[in-house]
Amino acid sequence: MVEAVTIQRPRRWDSPFSNDMGQAEVERVLGLEPFRHMDRDRFPDTLSLAGIISNDTRVVSFQDGDIVMREGDYGNSAFLVIKGQVRVVLPPGLPETLLGRADSAKKSLLQSIAQLWQNSTYPEVRDSHSSAQNGGTASRADGDVEARIFLQDVPAVLDEHRTATIGPGDMFGEIAALGRTQRTATVLSDGASELLEIRWQGLRDIRRRVDDFRKQVDRLYRERSLASHLQATPMFRHLDEEALSHVVEETIFETYGDFDWHTQYQRSRDESFDSRLAGEPIIVAEGDYPDGLLLVRAGFARVSQIVNNGHQTARYIGRGAVFGLAEIVNNWRQDNALRNSATGAGDTESAVQTQTLQATLRALGYVDILRVPTTVIEKYVLPTLGQEELARYGRLDPHLESIEKLPTDSRTESRTIEPGLLEFLVEYRFINGTATMLVDMDRCVRCDECVLACARAHDNNPRFNRHGRRHDHYMVANACMHCMDPVCMIGCPTGAIHRASPGGQVVINDNTCIGCATCANSCPYDNIRMVEARNSNGALIRDSVTKAPIIKATKCDLCLDQLGGPACQRACPYDALKRADMQNLPDLGRWLNR
Repeated sequence: MVEAVTIQRPRRWDSPFSNDMGQAEVERVLGLEPFRHMDRDRFPDTLSLAGIISNDTRVVSFQDGDIVMREGDYGNSAFLVIKGQVRVVLPPGLPETLLGRADSAKKSLLQSIAQLWQNSTYPEVRDSHSSAQNGGTASRADGDVEARIFLQDVPAVLDEHRTATIGPGDMFGEIAALGRTQRTATVLSDGASELLEIRWQGLRDIRRRVDDFRKQVDRLYRERSLASHLQATPMFRHLDEEALSHVVEETIFETYGDFDWHTQYQRSRDESFDSRLAGEPIIVAEGDYPDGLLLVRAGFARVSQIVNNGHQTARYIGRGAVFGLAEIVNNWRQDNALRNSATGAGDTESAVQTQTLQATLRALGYVDILRVPTTVIEKYVLPTLGQEELARYGRLDPHLESIEKLPTDSRTESRTIEPGLLEFLVEYRFINGTATMLVDMDRCVRCDECVLACARAHDNNPRFNRHGRRHDHYMVANACMHCMDPVCMIGCPTGAIHRASPGGQVVINDNTCIGCATCANSCPYDNIRMVEARNSNGALIRDSVTKAPIIKATKCDLCLDQLGGPACQRACPYDALKRADMQNLPDLGRWLNR
């Protein structure tokens, strides 16, 4: 009989944020504000404050002009200024090229035609003389120091753009870190500076146990972002400043699931549906009283209903969606109607039948929720809405996507996506995509025109593989989906992988990519490849010091520079291929049932 193999269970701090946080450095940090006055007894022995500082923070030194964080990047850490100062670039911010990003200009008609015969015959050809310098920006790394992008002419930048100064003791970047949202500003070092970088796990744990710290972080979010987030939701747009301030003050922040959902997903994606469903944290359950309107700030959630002895997925919701609105509206309207009737007060209380939630909401990996209490909605929001709006919001059911998608008449969108396919898209997290490549294998004749078109648009290097997971006769090909939650962008040291403006496609700047493979290792869908760069003669380009081949990350860029958009979709002669935005289910349903 073969004996079982025993290993030590993986632990939270098996991979510390830095290996340089020795005892002396930890004590130095603990002597700084805001850590100096924190009650260490509020932290358990297994998750001590000193342990958090040792494992979830690192001290980082920056030189003059170093970009600490970029507007538009997705954050997973916050910064506390220890020495020196940094500058926050105020709107309209820096040009894309100054942030180390690629120019997203489209090719002209002549350039598009010329690529048919000008493409290289060798794979992955690069200009060996190109440098990382790009429009006044360069990258640098000294020895073991992490590669960074810096501005070459800091005084000119500071003179041309409005900035604000952040000095010792000030924190920034915490809002994007806790919510995995995009950075709202670029911050660069003004002279030499020393910062404490705190990864989101440590930030979360300190926030949970230190009330003053939690209140400070929440206050910053309420002051800087919450009002704007609420006003992006239709039912809050018309509120006056006083009413909106009351809503902001009463809103509760909640987080469910694992922030590093992609690593857990890669380990469990082949488990059974029931086991994965059991692992999804329940936010609210079918049959619960709707005690608040839920707004999704980041991540995804599964909406399911009880069917027989199990649950069936009705839909999924992501950033900007709401949940529980119909039940709140209907309960309020019913209560008002009864109060305005001739029935006595005692009869009114007995006649009211509260409508409970019609579906269960679960965190799909990670979801950041804003909960606006029902009493606040009833007091400040619903009385300001017209009867037509109330009727529309009261029709929201578990199959509709968001209040923006509500029909204006009595009809609802037909639910044209087969339940099994919907489960498939949710289970494998393809719902994350804004350009998921779906192939109808019943129509596909394997002519490879999609691959050839992709190759012609990318110097004879196709950027996707025509194979992938299948459900029935539909296949999701291995092509970058340009995700709503692009975890590939988190951790890129130079910002080479980024969202292009203004379309938001996830692209890679070849000049600033250092081949570290962080993005490829983070992608949950295996859609990023690392390739060896070659010159125009087909010879490998090697590092001048190590002589190792230069490695670059490559993936689908959605033909950002091509006229007409994705070449793969345009080239298919049988309408067998679609780049689908999974946030637009009606459009996907029309294609599936064409």
